[in-house]
Amino acid sequence: MALNVEIAPHILEFRFQAKTSRGSLKNHKTWYLKIWDDIDPGSVGYGECAPFEGLSVDDRPDFEDKLEIEVIKIRRCNIPTSVEEVNTLVEKIDIQMPSVRFGFETALRDLFYKGRRKIFDSPFYDERDPITINGLVWMGDKLLMLERLENKIARGFDCIKLKIGAINWQDELGIIQKIREKEGGENLCIRVDANGAFKEPQVYEILDALHQLNVHSIEQPIKAGQVEDMKGLCRKAPVPVALDEELIGVKSIEDKRRLLETIRPQFIVLKPTLLGGFMATEEWINLAEELDIGWWITSALESNIGLNAICQFTSTFKNPLPQGLGTGGLYKNNIPSPLTIDEGKIFYATDKTWQLELIEG
Repeated sequence: MALNVEIAPHILEFRFQAKTSRGSLKNHKTWYLKIWDDIDPGSVGYGECAPFEGLSVDDRPDFEDKLEIEVIKIRRCNIPTSVEEVNTLVEKIDIQMPSVRFGFETALRDLFYKGRRKIFDSPFYDERDPITINGLVWMGDKLLMLERLENKIARGFDCIKLKIGAINWQDELGIIQKIREKEGGENLCIRVDANGAFKEPQVYEILDALHQLNVHSIEQPIKAGQVEDMKGLCRKAPVPVALDEELIGVKSIEDKRRLLETIRPQFIVLKPTLLGGFMATEEWINLAEELDIGWWITSALESNIGLNAICQFTSTFKNPLPQGLGTGGLYKNNIPSPLTIDEGKIFYATDKTWQLELIEG
């Protein structure tokens, strides 16, 4: 019994131009992994390697060539008969290829659970328990952002996350003020994500304004890599700070601990595709809880293949905070799946099935 592996590249097309402070996105390229046992080809595991352009450690011109090299390490290996054996196979993958580790970890776990799109023993999959998520409002002009915001509130989201830092700050502030002025707006949880857009001298004025509007937290207010500045910010900021990009590329458990102990953020935001998969993400979670740092998990523009795995992983922790798992509706050509969003929650619907024609070709 030996493993077979195939790669299926796919370009995901956004329904709209997804704007961030780092630029605009029209599409997102992903590579699907299909893994099966040559003796039992009916059981197939699927994974997704989706490096984030301009952000992932493995966003590189030779990604496909490197992916082929990593596939060779797994192809013809023995079929894993335990989660521990799955983990051993995943550790064969180059640590400099975090999205590939994530893809193989997902596909091998799926195969271990007999190709049922089950990745973890979790309430999300086994009991169909929903996960509370934030509604993500992408950047745009002021009117467009307000329209998107209204849509999220109408759809039952109690927690809204706004991307900020790409348009005039006063316009962005005005949007948040309008939220608070609406009926029920005073009870809405508001998060903002700056993607490192602000300069250190300017950021305190911005944080003071956000504090006046009772904003829950700000993700990555300044660029990653400014450890001392971020440390000072987390000490003084009137709004809780969440690290995001700051975590990318930090690999060893010692370096992870050193970073968190130095900066002492109020929260960390975890993206398994960018961090190297679920084992690497769990290291961050364990350290955060040890240091009394809050956390939540966010998808990183994966299709429903990757999002399904992240939802199941997230569900194993029963974290009460809203998670960032609402990206499945971004694409025109996502993989149809049981993943469903309703009333600010994501769940695995019993009346829907996976349609894998895009992967199968």
